[in-house]
Amino acid sequence: MVLLESQNTLKTGELAPEFELLGTDGRTHSNIEYTFKKGLLVVFMCNHCPYVKAKVDTLNEIYRKYSDHIHMVGINSNDSTDYPEDSYENMKKIAKEKKFGFDYLVDDTQKVAKKYGAMCTPDSFLFNEDQKLVFHGRLDDGHGPDGKVTTDTMSNNIETMLYGDVIEKDFEPSIGCSIKWKET
Repeated sequence: MVLLESQNTLKTGELAPEFELLGTDGRTHSNIEYTFKKGLLVVFMCNHCPYVKAKVDTLNEIYRKYSDHIHMVGINSNDSTDYPEDSYENMKKIAKEKKFGFDYLVDDTQKVAKKYGAMCTPDSFLFNEDQKLVFHGRLDDGHGPDGKVTTDTMSNNIETMLYGDVIEKDFEPSIGCSIKWKET
């Protein structure tokens, strides 16, 4: 496990990079279908990372709390050749087992992760209704599997965005396992 901190590569105000990816529901999803609410939360995640496993309940809670207002999507960009736990078949199992209400998509070419500048899991990108980036970073301040949460960063930022206010701190690095890149 290589622990990384995300970098601020996609800048505030930039449009959400386009994607068209297969979901665990067997359908192909594109960012165009996520334009009918007040925002979009894209979370780069996977199945095996202990930092993601520690945030599954948080992800489900964010979805339950805000699904009437924003779209939410999880994207797995890990190379499943060396990490079979992150295979598409295992993604379907995890999505069902963990009762994900949000779409869970596979980025098997890793092109989407590269467009977003995602580096670790979980790494989150919050876009407004115009699909412009308003926040990139952590879900909360409870880093690691045993991290104690004192600030629900993402929920606070979603609330700020929904109220039409500007998110003052638009980048707070995510910390997690590195995305498992394919050898080129």
